[in-house]
Amino acid sequence: MKGSHLFLCLFSMLCWLNLMLTAGNKIFHFGPCQVSMSVTEIRSGFTAIRDNIQSRDPIRTLSILSYPRSLHKVKSSDRCCITHHLFNFYVDKVFKHCKTEDSYVNRKISSIANSFLSVRRKLGQCHEQNKCMCGQESAEKFKQVLANYEGLNVTSAAIKSLGELDILLDWMEKS
Repeated sequence: MKGSHLFLCLFSMLCWLNLMLTAGNKIFHFGPCQVSMSVTEIRSGFTAIRDNIQSRDPIRTLSILSYPRSLHKVKSSDRCCITHHLFNFYVDKVFKHCKTEDSYVNRKISSIANSFLSVRRKLGQCHEQNKCMCGQESAEKFKQVLANYEGLNVTSAAIKSLGELDILLDWMEKS
């Protein structure tokens, strides 16, 4: 009898630990690819610095991610590819050029960037397994994002892209 109570106690502890480790993680389906990530954690970090970052954006009339339907109406089969490109874009271009004089903001940016690195690795694995096919539509939509980004100087474009992170997160959650 004591053995079964001990087993039940250990089993309960393992279940609780697993629940705590995965709390906040959500599985996203980007076409055939599934990626687990904590959007809550990313949103929390972004919310803490959003006003600061958006106040640094000198150009309010242009959007990098929202340019006429850049992310709208992406086919299910193209979601993996465009998401893979966008995570590469944020890691390789945006986070590298988003430095401020505020150490708190920089730490939050670094935390978000680390989350993006993790997701990028997972999407990269899916892409390498040829599960993540890139169609013409995803290529065109990503070209538009790059054109919008490259139309600005590097620092302004990076700040603007980071300030639009909620657009990307909303799109991912709606997909």
